[in-house]
Amino acid sequence: MQDPEDIVVNGNGTEPGHIIVTSIEGRNGQAKQTISYMAERVVGNGSFGTVFQAKCLETGETVAIKKVLQDKRYKNRELQTMRVLDHPNVVALKHCFFSKTEKEELYLNLVLEYVPETAHRVIKHYNKMNQRMPLIYAKLYMYQICRSLAYIHNSIGVCHRDIKPQNLLVNPHTHQLKLCDFGSAKVLVKGEPNISYICSRYYRAPELIFGATEYTTAIDVWSAGCVLAELLLGQPIFPGDSGVDQLVEIIKVLGTPTREEIKCMNPNYTEFKFPQIKAHPWHKIFHKRMPAEAVDLVSRLLQYSPSLRSTALEALIHPFFDELRDPNTRLPNGRFLPPLFNFKPHELKGVPMDILVKLIPEHARKNCAFVGW
Repeated sequence: MQDPEDIVVNGNGTEPGHIIVTSIEGRNGQAKQTISYMAERVVGNGSFGTVFQAKCLETGETVAIKKVLQDKRYKNRELQTMRVLDHPNVVALKHCFFSKTEKEELYLNLVLEYVPETAHRVIKHYNKMNQRMPLIYAKLYMYQICRSLAYIHNSIGVCHRDIKPQNLLVNPHTHQLKLCDFGSAKVLVKGEPNISYICSRYYRAPELIFGATEYTTAIDVWSAGCVLAELLLGQPIFPGDSGVDQLVEIIKVLGTPTREEIKCMNPNYTEFKFPQIKAHPWHKIFHKRMPAEAVDLVSRLLQYSPSLRSTALEALIHPFFDELRDPNTRLPNGRFLPPLFNFKPHELKGVPMDILVKLIPEHARKNCAFVGW
């Protein structure tokens, strides 16, 4: 993919019917290729800009275009991140170009694969029908979240910093999940401070609420734990309108953090006096018939001490996902599960054999011959 600097498109409309014409460099000395996108509808608005659905007129393919105001002084970190990502559970960047408005404002347009649903809307759908989400879907979604995180944390070295149901795209037919919105993502370097006001409320790790600036990829694991709890409960586990509220909600479930735990989250807060509240037993948070493995996984992800949380890779081999490793498991409609074991060598680099054996079931090992079983 060539640098978007080469292509500046005039016209900036996202209104239905607006056509954007851009071009990409031909491969191996071939001529430039024209690509036209017709805007169809806005699917998301935020502080970052706009996401709209569009159709590629040459191929008929539906895409999502994320349009963000570009500061000419800086390289766009999201674009730099998206360019190196290549994973079945991460939304793919197809193309990018700049566009200008009449006011000479420059916008970066990221052309992404289009996935019609989000985990947020799926949760809402079951709530509306007064139903619990079938457990197989909670397992499938959570497994794919953990797989995407294991990949970005270990293979790429990136922390997403905004894991929430709205950023988890779901194909309602295949139930494949893809992580999207890398607008807050960053490579975390040990010893370098980061902003703590990151991540959406309800999903913010306690160390962020405590204002820690030296945090790790364990903040994504906490958020993923909150998402799993929400898939199982049908509502956020830690709702709160402010950081303090949020902390109160967390304390109501996990109990008051010990001095040691506070030190692990933010060493500057150890003198703080908290009301002493006992932990609420995890099994009482969920309904009686909730499988013990589901509750156990939530409890391993939602730990105060970042270093005590399971990693995304450790979560993948948890017994909660054993059903997904059974070759006879099917979706409720009888169809096959989406691909879960199509690992590439870079995804498993450095993973010890004892974990690989638990991660990749016997029936899927022929596709991972590079492991050298």
